[in-house]
Amino acid sequence: METIELWPLSQGEIDERSDGFVDAVFAAGAELRHESGENRRGYIDRVVRGGFPESVARTGRRRQAFLDNYLADLVNRDVMQLSEIEHGPQMRALIRLLAARSGQLLVPGNLARSLGLPQSTVDRYVGLLEEVFLIKRIPAWSRNLSARAVSTAKGAMVDAGIAANVLGQDEAALARPDSPLGGLLEGFVAMEIARQLTWSETRAELFHYRTKDQVEVDIVLEDRQGRVVAIDVKAAATARSDDFRGIDHLARRLGDDLLVGIVLYTGTETLSFGERKLAVPVSALWELGGEATPTPIASGFSRKTAGERSRNR
Repeated sequence: METIELWPLSQGEIDERSDGFVDAVFAAGAELRHESGENRRGYIDRVVRGGFPESVARTGRRRQAFLDNYLADLVNRDVMQLSEIEHGPQMRALIRLLAARSGQLLVPGNLARSLGLPQSTVDRYVGLLEEVFLIKRIPAWSRNLSARAVSTAKGAMVDAGIAANVLGQDEAALARPDSPLGGLLEGFVAMEIARQLTWSETRAELFHYRTKDQVEVDIVLEDRQGRVVAIDVKAAATARSDDFRGIDHLARRLGDDLLVGIVLYTGTETLSFGERKLAVPVSALWELGGEATPTPIASGFSRKTAGERSRNR
């Protein structure tokens, strides 16, 4: 028997591109290059749209109505079939809380205190939401490198469009400086990578890394040979050396096992920030093919990659 997870559409499927970032980054490492025409507003549109075909085909209030009804049916039908829910309103409040904390540690005790529910109830509810494929846990990664690495998983909503809709965030709201775009974009990126791991030639696993001193790396990919790609996600259109703080921390502990450290950002070009450190446009996730041909990098800027490769799923 084989269990197949039916994900919402990936950005590559929506754009009819060969989204092969996972294979490309493990093939090219620090030689990865990508140039993008996407801008920050374009990424916001993608987050709000999500990946459900009905949501992709609609805009404005019709899209919001679909997402509202989808979530209501999911809770009222699928979750109720799995288990009796004593606190329906609290289940919906938990979903809103998880959406608001996208990209943060999933600590049931903290959630329970915020909701005024027993931790055992929150544990069960979180498990149900994962079982109906509304949320996904991203396990912690440590490889026993440091006793100060935390072991708590992160949570992410499987579909960014649902998360944004639950929070009442449309394109205009997410464009504001005080919006929750950072967390939503991180969850969006993590779930795009999680989709790719189901079809990539590279057999890798998805983790996050965080220490008790609050040093963290949003996404850690490790393949079967122990090679690691460290990724941080930034909603800004510019990248700085400070954005590599977590990656630098991990590099000192991994040595040659760190293939490359990447900051995915909403800018347009690949920038080098030193040995095995790159800032790369987020759109590389779905615009790179599975086989990347490295090109020289000049003055910190990139050139376009080679053509894309089709994939079999």
